[in-house]
Amino acid sequence: MRSLILIVALLFTTMLMAESMSKMDLIKKAQQEVGEISPKKLKSLLDEEEDVVILDVRESEQRAEGSIPSNELNKERFISITRGNLEWKVNELIQDKSVIIVTYCREGGRGALAAQVLREMGYKNATTLKGGLKGWAEAGYSIGTGLGMTTLERKSR
Repeated sequence: MRSLILIVALLFTTMLMAESMSKMDLIKKAQQEVGEISPKKLKSLLDEEEDVVILDVRESEQRAEGSIPSNELNKERFISITRGNLEWKVNELIQDKSVIIVTYCREGGRGALAAQVLREMGYKNATTLKGGLKGWAEAGYSIGTGLGMTTLERKSR
């Protein structure tokens, strides 16, 4: 009986590990297929007012963490669609299938999966922000919040 319990426990543990590894494998595959744009390159595109759509695919409660800031000239290019609603809403919000679309989430995983789906839906230039919003902030770029702009400050030790 004890051996049977041990075997079942090992099988269960193996199944759990295989499940999380397959999630990471899917994310890595998506990142390879769509590529990743660095925060520095995205900042450059925004500063040069290039024709680019910034697509936030985080859940609505996660948006309280802040977002990549827009300005009055480009705010219509900043769109939020949760990852779960992407396939249902993107066609009505982004009609130009050749526009550059940069997806982002908190750390990059869902953003990569979203960009992959966009490519499958015919959006030729969908890519994802490397590291997501966290990567943007760690690169030293401002985050827009309900209280204004904030920037991570690196403390020297």
